[in-house]
Amino acid sequence: QVQLQESGPGLVKPSQTLSLTCTVSGDSITTSYYAWNWIRQPQGKGLEWMGSMTYDGSTYYSPSLKSRTSISRDTSKNQFSLQLSSVTPEDTAVYYCNTYPPQPDWGQGTQVTVSS
Repeated sequence: QVQLQESGPGLVKPSQTLSLTCTVSGDSITTSYYAWNWIRQPQGKGLEWMGSMTYDGSTYYSPSLKSRTSISRDTSKNQFSLQLSSVTPEDTAVYYCNTYPPQPDWGQGTQVTVSS
């Protein structure tokens, strides 16, 4: 079973860059058929797909976030990361990493608050 764990700062100031890392166990991000995704959920709203990375490092982004989003990876650590630039309070959300097709256990995600 694939397990994913998000990590990163819980508080980011407006205009700064949000950086999160997802550590993967139980599968390899460089060989798996899964796509590796970042998803977020603002309080009281639905899930929003932000972007994906496939086994070969190809990336795909939500059109609404593409100009501010970057997904990268550290293959030596079996991790992939999210960077979201120029954040505003509207980027406050619980951020999740998950596979596609998704693992049934989403975990708790990581709360990120954008505030000065």
